[in-house]
Amino acid sequence: MLKDVILQPAIQHLTDRTVEDNKDRFVEGEEIYSKRVRAGKRTYFFDVKSTRGNDYYLTITESKKRMRDDGFVYEKHKIFLYKEDFGKFLEALQEAVAHVKGDLMPDVDFSQFDRKEDDEQLESVSEELKWD
Repeated sequence: MLKDVILQPAIQHLTDRTVEDNKDRFVEGEEIYSKRVRAGKRTYFFDVKSTRGNDYYLTITESKKRMRDDGFVYEKHKIFLYKEDFGKFLEALQEAVAHVKGDLMPDVDFSQFDRKEDDEQLESVSEELKWD
């Protein structure tokens, strides 16, 4: 499949690394920058962090709110992205999105999914102000 051809080299390169290989590169570092993206029931966090050696890396976290018997919990999935992989990751992501938009769903107006920050803030406030 086309997506395998596009993504496989980047995925393989990223998965070749193990936590053990990288343990000296960083201890979950100081957060330098953070961007939150709300997307329905999911929230994505793009965090720039620093290493002990004054280097930087990016973590991308997907957080989903899940109901449990005693309330709710946040299920999280995290990707660590190192500077040497930024270009390859971004290129693969852009190619995969372009394939979906241009080849698989050319008739969909994707601008309908763009949300203004004001809408997100109103949604956030309304979630916080729910009455019992």
